[in-house]
Amino acid sequence: MNKDLLLVGSIPLNTPEEVFQAFGPGLGEWLAYLPDGEIGDRRYWIDGIGHRVLNGHREMETIRYPDPDENGVETWRPQGNHDQYQFRVKSGIQKVRFGDPGWRLGYTRDAINSYYVFKNLKKEGLIPRHVRFQVCIPLTYSCLAAFIPDPDDLEKVAPGFTDALIAEITEMLKHIPSSELAIQWDMAIENRLIEVPLKEDNLDGAKAAAERVAKPARDICLTIPKEVAIGYHSCYGTLDGWPSRTPPDATGTVLLLNAVIEASGRPVEFVHFPTLAASDEVFFRPFENLNLQGARAYVGAIHHLHGPDGLKEQIECIKNFLPEFGLAAPCGFGRAPERPGQLLSENVGDTTKDYIGEIIREHTKAVEILEDVMSN
Repeated sequence: MNKDLLLVGSIPLNTPEEVFQAFGPGLGEWLAYLPDGEIGDRRYWIDGIGHRVLNGHREMETIRYPDPDENGVETWRPQGNHDQYQFRVKSGIQKVRFGDPGWRLGYTRDAINSYYVFKNLKKEGLIPRHVRFQVCIPLTYSCLAAFIPDPDDLEKVAPGFTDALIAEITEMLKHIPSSELAIQWDMAIENRLIEVPLKEDNLDGAKAAAERVAKPARDICLTIPKEVAIGYHSCYGTLDGWPSRTPPDATGTVLLLNAVIEASGRPVEFVHFPTLAASDEVFFRPFENLNLQGARAYVGAIHHLHGPDGLKEQIECIKNFLPEFGLAAPCGFGRAPERPGQLLSENVGDTTKDYIGEIIREHTKAVEILEDVMSN
C-alpha cells in the first residue's frame, strides 16, 4: 500500500503514548513515519529554544522578553511575532558556542524517551511494523533568525548552533537504530528569508538566500548515516495564526527545497510543502522546476481554506506539475485547538477526543479523494 500520508509533527495531546495509541491504529497503514506529537514546550516549536537555550547564554544578551500574560505574570511564550524573545551577541564574541554536546538543545532527550514508548507499542502491534519513528527538528535558521535581528550576530551564532544540532543527532543515534529513525527538518524562517528578495523581483538574491540557508543541511546531513530517513518540511508559519504568510506562488518553496535536497549530499526520502486556497495553475506552476531527486513529495493541502470540493480541485491542478505525491496538513496540529477554522474545522467539538477524531477523519477522507483523482 502507498504511504500516502505524512503527519508534520505536533498533535494536541500530552504524552507520546497517547499520540502513538491514537495514530498508530488510526492512520498507520498510510504512514511511513510517526512523530511523538512534539509534546511539552516543543508544541510551541522554537519558543523553548529561545527560553531554555538562548536566554541566559553567557555569550549573548537578552534585549527583549515576551510580554506578560493578561494577569501581568511573566511567560516564556510570545503571543505573536511582536513580542518574541530578542537577543544580541556580546561585544568581542565571534562565534557563539553551545556546551553539553548532544544534550544542550533537548531534542535528544525527548527523542530517546519517546522512542522507548514507540518501540514497545510497536512490539504490541499498535504501530505497524513498517512505520519509522519520526523526529522533527527546526533547521538552524528556523531556530535562530526570529530571535536574532542583527544579520551579523545571526552569522556568529549559526555555525555553533549547527554544531549543536550535529551533536544531538550523533547522540540520538547511540540510542535509536538508524533503520527505525526518520528526521524531519522544519523550515519556516528559511522560506521567509527567500521570499524577501522575491517580493523585490530579485530572483538572483532569492537563489543566494536559498544557498545560504541550506548550508546547515549540508553540514548536518553529511554526518547522518544513509540508513536514517531524512525529510524537509517547508512552512508558511503559524505564530500569528496559520498561514502567517501568503506568497503569490510556490517559487520560494521550490527554490528552498531544491537547495536543501542538493545540499544534503545524500538521499532525501521526503519533502513537504504547504498549499493555500489556490486551485489555479499560477500558484503551482513552479513545481515544474522541483528537482526531487527521488524524494517523495507530500502536499500540505489538508486544511480549511478550501471551498466545496476545493481539495479535489487542488489535487487535480497539482498533478499537472507533480505526477505523484502524498498528502499532509500544511503544518502541525499542536496549537490548532487555539485557532479553529484553519487547520481544524470550526465545528469540531471541544474535547481532545473530538480534535483527534477530526484529524483522523479528515486525513482518511483526503486519502480517498487522492486515490480517486490519481486513478482517473
